Amino acid sequence: MLLHSELNRLAEQLQVNDFKIPEVVLEPKAIYRLKDFLKVKNIRKVVIVYDHNTFAAVGKILLEDLQAESLEAKGILVKEENGQVIADEKSLVQVFVETPNDTDMLIAVGSGTIHDIVRFVGYKMSIPFLSVPTAASVDGFTSKGAPLILHGVKQTIQTSAPIAVFADIEVLQAAPQKLTAAGFGDILGKYTSLLDWEISKLVGNESYNETAALYTRKALETCVAKVEQISVADEAGIKILMGALIESGLVMQVLDHSRPASGAEHHLSHYWEMHLLKTNKKQLLHGAKVAVATTLIIELYKKYWQEVLQSPKIKDSRYREGIEKHGAYISHLIEQLPSPAFIEELIEKVSGPTTIEELGLPVELVSKSLNEAYHLRDRCTGLLLINAIKEADFQYVSLLKQN
Repeated sequence: MLLHSELNRLAEQLQVNDFKIPEVVLEPKAIYRLKDFLKVKNIRKVVIVYDHNTFAAVGKILLEDLQAESLEAKGILVKEENGQVIADEKSLVQVFVETPNDTDMLIAVGSGTIHDIVRFVGYKMSIPFLSVPTAASVDGFTSKGAPLILHGVKQTIQTSAPIAVFADIEVLQAAPQKLTAAGFGDILGKYTSLLDWEISKLVGNESYNETAALYTRKALETCVAKVEQISVADEAGIKILMGALIESGLVMQVLDHSRPASGAEHHLSHYWEMHLLKTNKKQLLHGAKVAVATTLIIELYKKYWQEVLQSPKIKDSRYREGIEKHGAYISHLIEQLPSPAFIEELIEKVSGPTTIEELGLPVELVSKSLNEAYHLRDRCTGLLLINAIKEADFQYVSLLKQN
């Protein structure tokens, strides 16, 4: 994991004065150290938020452990929709209503969605929160961003980061393999998110930080190099993956945005998620969607970037100067991306879905997302630029072979 000195150096470079590195306990039996942390902080009244699965995995044990220490611990079981928790208005209001105003600390027990709900509620109620991940499934545990579904639209609200993370290796190892595969998939998305961030700098004149990009790429490359250990969920592999996910979140926390970790591949994933919500379908794991979207974006960029450079529409584009000046260098960056086949091989090693068919997504939806998802965020990505110059709508079948 990143050293405190590296993160503090990044914060100093960005002139971020209020950045505080959370205490991170990443080891076996970590959850049993939480009570001592609370005592040192003089915390007496806590609310633990979980769903059915995370209550069984950790929530019940944690409640009993804290209550045995005479701490006032209350649990909130977030109600499910279609058998899962959604970070939408209903869930937010439930946690708001059931959290006493005199609560000293909120504790998020779960993966990404539970954390997003808790960080938003904690921020609005001015209550700090602790993170207790139950799976190495996403990179948002230590970030400030809370991706929420508001009025059916995916929006990321900058809120609060946890003051500490208690990631129990044994709990993470026991998580379903599909959750570990999702975490690895979220890391793989950095191949295209980092490229998009550089494109946004070169063509869109948007903010960029070389040090933050370097840290994020290091986390990505470490996980790829250790994919075999991650695939069998041994202690070393899970520690590497979870460490990378925590690092990614910390970098986003310092930056106060998600650009190094979220590019066009995340825009596709969010587009699919909103469609599933609108059609009342069960949600798919975030990282599983991101992994498949990464293969699609790589294929798209490799096939169509040269058309961006050659299109007569460039002369009428607000991005003309950036494309003409840096287009060849961006071509070089795209050539350096791994092939979609290589990404699929990595996903297969961790037993994750590799195609939209395995995800159960209709071809029509994926085609629409390739043409429309760039509207979800005001960022200059390769997806936006390719859509700006193309003559005809992209069809999924023309991008990736059907299996």
